[in-house]
Amino acid sequence: MPIPRKSELRSRTKIDILIPAIEKDLGTLPFVIDAVRKYVKHPIGHIMIVAPKKRRIMELCRRKGCKFINENTVLPITKKNINYRSTRWERSGWMFQQLLKLNGDTLSSSNFFLVMDADTVLIRPHIFRSGNKTIFYCRNWSQGEYFRTYRKLMGRQRSSSTSFVTHYMLFEKSKLRQMKKAIEARHHTSWYSAILRSMDKTKQFAFSEFETYGNFLHSTYPSGLIRKQALNKSLHMSVTQASRARVNSLSYKFRSISFHKRKDYTRKLTVRKK
Repeated sequence: MPIPRKSELRSRTKIDILIPAIEKDLGTLPFVIDAVRKYVKHPIGHIMIVAPKKRRIMELCRRKGCKFINENTVLPITKKNINYRSTRWERSGWMFQQLLKLNGDTLSSSNFFLVMDADTVLIRPHIFRSGNKTIFYCRNWSQGEYFRTYRKLMGRQRSSSTSFVTHYMLFEKSKLRQMKKAIEARHHTSWYSAILRSMDKTKQFAFSEFETYGNFLHSTYPSGLIRKQALNKSLHMSVTQASRARVNSLSYKFRSISFHKRKDYTRKLTVRKK
């Protein structure tokens, strides 16, 4: 299938971009930002980098024309309030970033905002709205614990037969607020406290913001979304090691590349068919 050219793929829906990051992401973050500007075929408002108040990150934001947001100003809690670790792994920062994404409705000035992981580079043109529907890029495997937490959190099973975890997702502010209000009404506490209480912190992968929002929309507004194959390629190398020729070659088969340094990041799960 030929890759759509710039003139063939475009949406009029204005969106903001939200990228949570830390200093270790500085190797990939400039490429992530450049690829967003090249391949996200929407009018883009602000590109917001939500990160610790570190000089190198703030300098990158100035250089790239992005809006820096101190991560400790986004929520009533910070990473220090999250105890999610074992003797073998530390996931408190990973969890904090997920909660930051879910509070993006308080940061974005547009009705929609695209969350990008700071290690994932788009290599093809993307749109995220078609008519009145949101486009989600999905895969066919996930972590089982994500769905156990979703059931505890929302009081129902997941409804999608595919996974929404693909390193980037468009959020609609009104729908996200609706989801958070539903969580608070069910658990009689703040949405972020409910999430932290619902997950099994002995599990290394216990919650997914993308699975939670995606399944909420799929069950609440089933006709309001379009699912496409994610076609994401994980590479265990630095972004500078990927030559332009290799990226061009990969773009004929994949939509994005994630530069993961961990080789044990994923565990395959058979997804039930509907």
